[in-house]
Amino acid sequence: MAKADHMLSILWMLRQRKRTAAELAAELELSVRSVYRYIDALCASGVPVLADAGPGGGYSLPEHTGAAPLFFDAQERQALVQASAFARGSGYPHEEALDRAMVKLRRYSNDAQLAQLERDAGGIEILHTPGADLAGCLADLTACVTQRLTLEMDYRKGNEREGTTSRQVDPYGLVLWKGRWYMAGHCHLRGEIRSFRVDRIAGLRRTDNIFVRPDGFSAREFLLQGLLPGGETHSPPVSLVIEASAEVLNDLCSHWLFGHTLESREPGRARFLLEDTTMNRYVPYYLLPYAKALTIVEPASLKRRMAAVATGLAAHYSEEPAENSDH
Repeated sequence: MAKADHMLSILWMLRQRKRTAAELAAELELSVRSVYRYIDALCASGVPVLADAGPGGGYSLPEHTGAAPLFFDAQERQALVQASAFARGSGYPHEEALDRAMVKLRRYSNDAQLAQLERDAGGIEILHTPGADLAGCLADLTACVTQRLTLEMDYRKGNEREGTTSRQVDPYGLVLWKGRWYMAGHCHLRGEIRSFRVDRIAGLRRTDNIFVRPDGFSAREFLLQGLLPGGETHSPPVSLVIEASAEVLNDLCSHWLFGHTLESREPGRARFLLEDTTMNRYVPYYLLPYAKALTIVEPASLKRRMAAVATGLAAHYSEEPAENSDH
């Protein structure tokens, strides 16, 4: 246990009641001499530790310090314990440090606070998409991002297991999206900012080169623009008007594509602005599962495209399968 942890433990124990140096040493498995050193350090840091000599003496804190919160209020504790639930299983690279932090939070909580923490922890559970163990890679990436270190990596495209390319990248930031981790940064090989899926990084090495991160750069916004179909084109947006129940419209507006292109919404109707290529190439397949639960008001071109897609799908499944033959 580090010096700061010992000092904090002593402080918490003295908040509970007066204790002798021997009691503190026995509970913390320290020597009495070490306890004296830590108490001297607490006093030097401004903590008002009171020392009473003689029988019944020991160390204590003034009454007013016992009423002051040591760490967090109830809502802050709830936020911490529930935020840890979101991090677990997401690939977050510092789960061990998170575990240590939660142990400390519980160690310095009284019985009532502990009971509330358990209720808070059990109130939220998260389902994460199973994936590869990326903790080690994410830890290295996080270090390079925070320390502004250029990295060398072996990266494979698509699902190919071979044919990796080696490149240097200035990592600007990490993004967790739909259960996958992405890194956005300047690729020296391509001479531009690009995004990379972390699970496709086959090898990673830090360098000593320091880079300068562009002011105001957002890895989240960069990734989002790259994911939006047709995001690189500059054609005027086309209005898509859909009429449906509130439940269907809520579902559409929460979709990553439609939610970011919503222009207006009123009872029973929503208007989205999408690029024309996106409208005809992708949107029909997003809307087809809703069948008659929604009505496309405009554009007419999308109505025709939906009809063509549905007709083709019907033809595909209405074809008689070829009978097996022994000849």
